[in-house]
Amino acid sequence: MSAVSQDTAVRTGRVTRTFIYLVLLIFALFYLLPLYVMGINSLKPLPEITGGNMMALPQTWTLDAWRSAWSTAQIGVSPTGLKPYFLNSILMVVPAVAISTILGALNGYVLTKWRFRGDTIIFGLMLFSCFIPFQIVLIPMALVLGKLGLAGSVPGLVLVHVVYGIGFTTLYYRNYYATFPTELVKAAQIDGAGFFRIFWRILLPVSGPITVVSVIWQFTNIWNDFLFGVSFGGTSQPMTAALNNLVQSSTGVKEYNVHFAGAIIAALPTLLVYVVAGRYFVRGLMAGSVKG
Repeated sequence: MSAVSQDTAVRTGRVTRTFIYLVLLIFALFYLLPLYVMGINSLKPLPEITGGNMMALPQTWTLDAWRSAWSTAQIGVSPTGLKPYFLNSILMVVPAVAISTILGALNGYVLTKWRFRGDTIIFGLMLFSCFIPFQIVLIPMALVLGKLGLAGSVPGLVLVHVVYGIGFTTLYYRNYYATFPTELVKAAQIDGAGFFRIFWRILLPVSGPITVVSVIWQFTNIWNDFLFGVSFGGTSQPMTAALNNLVQSSTGVKEYNVHFAGAIIAALPTLLVYVVAGRYFVRGLMAGSVKG
């Protein structure tokens, strides 16, 4: 009887399934339409785009716009293309994601398994940092970077994103570790394991799902950030700032095919991350939502 009720609880009629799939297909086409427009127009010569009908397939297929966007497009005073700025973003994102994730894991570990007086207040303050708008921290961040001598550099951008991201990563790991049995930690302490040994041998091996969540969240936010990159990047601006300079350039003819190619290049890393690990994102979020 229970098996029958379970089956009927998850089964839907053919008409309902068809309607659901149709709605999902419409939404998928709606969201993929801009990518389609950018993709086909990045493969066209500029006269085909200015001639109208941006939805049509290219009559002449070419990768010249992609080559120009990557290596020869005029960005700032030099025709460097997006390549150096892409490398700046990589040098910024990788350490910022790694450091903020590790610190968030340690914070979550301390706030759940090594409780102390005032730990809830500290967690509340870190949680409050998740709701602080970017614009509010611009002046304090500028003062700190100036005092440290990191203004206008990639390490300065790394520091900014680490500080701003710790609140989010701490929240993820704290909620995830709260569901982990504290008895195992106490048993390890009885066996003589110390603070870092417990973290490395017991907590970290089971942290895969929430680590994926933290990495995807931080990578997406840091790679797509524009305000911090423009404000603190100086001569080491990331990809998003360079793309804005490319599109907003007021000199010469507007090369829309180059702009489309540059936009796709800027979006490819985050798209790749979601394609490879996106299915684990919701799974990791749900892993720490129910205790027991």
